[in-house]
Order: sequence, then structure tokens, then C-alpha cells
Amino acid sequence: MGLREYIIRRLLLLIPIMLGVVVLIFAIIQFVPVMVRVSLYTSGSIKDLRPDAVRDMIHQFGLDQPVWTQFATWFSQVIVGNFGFAESSQERTLNGLLARVPATFEIVIVSAPIIVLFGIWLGVHSAVQKDKPFDQMTRILSILGTSLPSFFFGVLLLAIFVGQLRWITPGRLSPAMGTELALMLKYGQFTKYTGLMLIDSLLNWRLHYFYDALVHLMLPTLVLVFIQTAVLVRVTRSSMLEALGKTYIIAARAKGLTRDEVIYKHARRNALIPVVTISGLLVGGMMTGLIITETVFLFPGVGSWAATAAQRFDVSVVAAYSMFSAIIFVLANLIVDVLYAYIDPRIRLG
Repeated sequence: MGLREYIIRRLLLLIPIMLGVVVLIFAIIQFVPVMVRVSLYTSGSIKDLRPDAVRDMIHQFGLDQPVWTQFATWFSQVIVGNFGFAESSQERTLNGLLARVPATFEIVIVSAPIIVLFGIWLGVHSAVQKDKPFDQMTRILSILGTSLPSFFFGVLLLAIFVGQLRWITPGRLSPAMGTELALMLKYGQFTKYTGLMLIDSLLNWRLHYFYDALVHLMLPTLVLVFIQTAVLVRVTRSSMLEALGKTYIIAARAKGLTRDEVIYKHARRNALIPVVTISGLLVGGMMTGLIITETVFLFPGVGSWAATAAQRFDVSVVAAYSMFSAIIFVLANLIVDVLYAYIDPRIRLG
């Protein structure tokens, strides 16, 4: 089976997977009181509606109908992006989600390449230099990263750089920059092309916004790199050690191949299968929201928004966030499967 046929087969498998996710989310929603579920079909708050108006809406949206009829109605709304009204943030749920996705993606775009590349590099060299000082140092750092809570490390960085040194303030921009940007957006002096501050500031030729946004990304990125890289280093190191002990590595050395050819051309390539799995799950998890990191650094991302909504029992936001997370993880697994097939062509025959 060629790579193209393998990708097509994987894409077709996404259809039943996504249908299963949709059915599961709908089944969970059925445990929510019917009065709360009305918000999933409306574009405004229902707090000020009279009880008889709410009853009319229950009948209008078929919430008193059999479950399969309710599913058809709910799915017809979701498929066009209508997740209802977010009571917690007083806006349409889809608008709230789309407004906060760029902030989360911006952190991921900056930190994910560092985590993956640096984690693989550290893991490979740690395995090659097993039990040497470099390996010992790397293992200590990875143990610290996996055992240290991210919120503790984040608060520690805030205490140093915000509380003591007063170099930056929490948030996506400094307060003065944020106020100025809001006015510029109001009067059409700044155009949002992507919602990503780093990219939009360059496209608008506002380099001071680019610098300010980049500075405010440093602390969240540092927390993620330290915590997430630790997991990747441990997996890469153990996989690399296993690969270096295989028979084909001994045979490659016996053929007279150089040390770099044995390590980077043969051992590392075969050791990347579990590393790709972990990397895909890490990046997918980061893209669905960094709840603790966003909350600690006051970043207006998807994770902090969903966490606040869950605390207030905002069903429409939780449903939209669940759907968004499912799509991200399904796509992440698809990318991982394709990378599997590229790294090891034998997988395509499975």
C-alpha cells in the first residue's frame, strides 16, 4: 500500500470516529436539566425570559420529543456552528471560542517546536552518552520537570519577573499596549488578519506590539518547555537506548559505518516511533487549551475560558470545547499516523 492510499484510508476512518464523538457528547448532554439545555439552541441569554416563554422554546426546539428527534435537531445546529449562548462570558459560544483560539495557538506555535526539537535532541544525546555527566544532568532535569507542578513553576516565575524585577506584567500585552490596541481596533487603525498578535503586529507594521507580545510569551513558553520537554526526553532516551541495543545496530557498526551514521541514520530513525506518539499527544493537548498556564499568566485562551465556564455550569461552552478538543485530537492522531508511515514504511502494510 502506498503512502497516498494509506492517508486516504485514515481520512475515511475519521468519519465514524467523529460521528462517535458527536453521539457521545450528545449522550452526556442528556444528563443536563432540560431548562439548561435550552441555551444550546438560542443566541441570547434565557435568564430574563418568563417561564412560559422557556416552555415554548422547549417545545420549539423539540426538547420534549424522543431522543432521536432531539439529536437530529441538536446536530443540525452544531453542524452550522451554532453552539448556543455562553452565559459565563455573555456572547455567542462560537464567537467566544474563535476569539480565544488564537491566544492558545500563539503559545503553542512558539513553544511546541522548542519542546519537540529540544526534547528529541536531549533524549538522543543522553542515550548516546549513557551514565556520563551529560546523561546524569539530563535525567535530573527531566525528573524535576515531570515532578514539579506547572502552576508552582509559573507562580515562581511571576514572583521573580513580575513581583521582584517588575520586568513584565501578566497577560498577552502590557496594560498600556492593550488599551492602545483596543482604541486602534475601534477606529480601524489595526487590522486583525489572523488573531495571532505576533503575525498581525508584523502585517500592520507595529513592531513595538510584536516585541511586547513576544516578551509576554516568554514566561508561559518557559513553563511549557520545562514541563513538557521532560516527558519527551525520558521517552526519547529509553527508546534510543533500546534501538542502540538492536542487532541491526551491531551489524551496521561491523560494516564499518561511522558513529554518526549509526546513531542518526539508523538508531534515531527507528527510535522515533514512540517519540512521535508522545509529541503528537503533547501538541494536541496544548492546542486544546493550557488551563493552568493560561490561568496563572492571565492569558485569554481556550483553556481558561472553558475552565471558567465549567465552574459556572455553562453547558454550551463545555459542549463546544469538547467538540473542539475532539477535532484537534483526531487531527493530531491522523498526523501521527502519517508520520508513522513516513518513518517506517512497513506500517502502511498493516
